[in-house]
Amino acid sequence: MKERILKSLPGIPVLVAVLLAVIAAIWLFVTGVGPDPDNAGIHSVGQVIGAVILAIAAFLSLIGLYKLEPNQGAVLSLFGKYVGTVKENGLRWNNPFYAKRKISERVRNFESGRLKVNELDGSPIEIAAVIVWRVVDCAEAVYNVDDYESFVHIQSESALRAMATSYPYDQHQEGQLALRSHANEVGQHLKDELQARLADAGVEVLDARISHLAYAPEIAQAMLQRQQANAIIAARTRIVAGAVGMVEMALEELQKNGVVQLDEERKAQMVSNLLVVLCGERATQPIVNAGTLY
Repeated sequence: MKERILKSLPGIPVLVAVLLAVIAAIWLFVTGVGPDPDNAGIHSVGQVIGAVILAIAAFLSLIGLYKLEPNQGAVLSLFGKYVGTVKENGLRWNNPFYAKRKISERVRNFESGRLKVNELDGSPIEIAAVIVWRVVDCAEAVYNVDDYESFVHIQSESALRAMATSYPYDQHQEGQLALRSHANEVGQHLKDELQARLADAGVEVLDARISHLAYAPEIAQAMLQRQQANAIIAARTRIVAGAVGMVEMALEELQKNGVVQLDEERKAQMVSNLLVVLCGERATQPIVNAGTLY
């Protein structure tokens, strides 16, 4: 059910008219029940009846008054049939027989509970997300779902579970999206997934971000050791690559400048020594050869 905008009357003039009608009804009633100089009964039955009718009309008109704050809408229905939605702020007036339900269109946010799910590689992880949303169609929020706030919370957890199973925790291949390393892409995926689920409820998802991400406690220590091993391997790989480059540069400079001529055995020994110096974790203690080269 799509939203239809309904016009409403300003409430202040209606309120003034109701007050005037109440004053007029009181005056008619007081003057109508006064003693008639010719008869001992009521002065004017017509005035009393008119006062009662005017009072009833004023009371019904007063029921039709309601207040709307900024970013708030009122869904109006007549005996169960949807009539329209009023979004004009301030004191408003509509048919007093309309049932009114106010819906906030303000931006809201909440953090989901920490969910335990299996990521793409099957490892159990804990994940939570912050969802920012607001109602954009009051009629759909009221009539398409039973409780739109509960609907948003439940669907958010469901979408978070589905998203978490689509990515690995860590990046194992070049260009692969991962939960830990691609927060923006993963958040956009979660936002799109949520928007598709909540569109029929008149809800717009403004943002979705992962607020908590960790391995489950039972495998956290093992995964930490694996991360440390990967970091050590990556660091060693870079160190070795740099050391090899420096050795090649040293050999080229020595040969180009004709400083010394080395045979293959001496080159191998020099390469070995340089790699030990450049790749070692501790400072080396060199032995200086003060004699001949060979």
